[in-house]
Amino acid sequence: MRSRGAWGVIRAAVAGVLTAPLAACGLPAALAPQTPQGEAVAGLIWGFTALCTLIWVLVLAGLAVALWRRRLAPADPLALDMPAERRMGTVVAVLIALTGLIVIALTVLSFAAQRELFGPARDALTIDIVGHQWWWQVVYNSTDPSQTISTANEIHIPVGRPVTLKLTSADVIHSFWVPSLMGKADLIPGRHNELTFTARKAGIYDGSCAEFCGLQHAHMGIRVVAETASDFAAWRQAQLQPAAAPATPSAQQGQAVFQGSACAFCHTVSGTSAGGQAGPDLTHLASRSTLAAGTLPFGRGQLAAWISDPQGIKTGAQMPDLHLAPEQLNALLDYLMGLK
Repeated sequence: MRSRGAWGVIRAAVAGVLTAPLAACGLPAALAPQTPQGEAVAGLIWGFTALCTLIWVLVLAGLAVALWRRRLAPADPLALDMPAERRMGTVVAVLIALTGLIVIALTVLSFAAQRELFGPARDALTIDIVGHQWWWQVVYNSTDPSQTISTANEIHIPVGRPVTLKLTSADVIHSFWVPSLMGKADLIPGRHNELTFTARKAGIYDGSCAEFCGLQHAHMGIRVVAETASDFAAWRQAQLQPAAAPATPSAQQGQAVFQGSACAFCHTVSGTSAGGQAGPDLTHLASRSTLAAGTLPFGRGQLAAWISDPQGIKTGAQMPDLHLAPEQLNALLDYLMGLK
């Protein structure tokens, strides 16, 4: 028990040193797992690191012995020392056998971790994730179409319940990764991959695309919000509601601007005539915490900047510049800020 406790302290200290730069940047770390699946990945990292460190030390020790023995080499380089040759052959055979055992051990460790990451789970909440350049479509499907939820860039999940993500892509190859919760998996056009995880405590966990997918790859963030079962049920019920009707004359004007511009051709707002599929569903836009897949924190000013100059914020994004007059922009903001 003492040795295990000491190893835990050492491991925690090393993890602190390794993750300090990431913590300073506000980035999540795979060495600070919050799920059994994340622990499987962290264990794999620690196992590979320990084994590779041991091999490195042994190689250096072997090199030191070889350099020392070189000083004792016979004067005649052609002279054979048969006992020494036999010993050398034995050493080489043992090293070959050890190499095979190491490869097998690493394979077993990887297989065990992958079973945890990709294995099926009972009573899992299934969520479809579709990668786009450069945002994430999130769909909670149901056999009853009226119970299907479509949102973007933010995944809400209940604590303690397994979650299975079904991953695919609408354009190029992306890679889904929230380091504190799970391993990573690619999103490939025409193919479905899966990830399973179970969050053990409530919190906000940030991730990103881990596969270079184009100009704005670095601005393709994903946020997972783990919450209690009751909070998740309340969020789900709110998301099933149609968009709130505009409450002021300015918001009503903003709705007319939205439906009369390119917005309605790209975005869906439930309960209205806007049914575009090219961009994120905006039915409950104001309930999200970020804009443009984590590029900006959500707020009226940030939303105004995004609508006014999307290419200045996220060059190459499919969001067009609408060239709205100031009064149109202000009315549109009043409408969008009411979509909670």
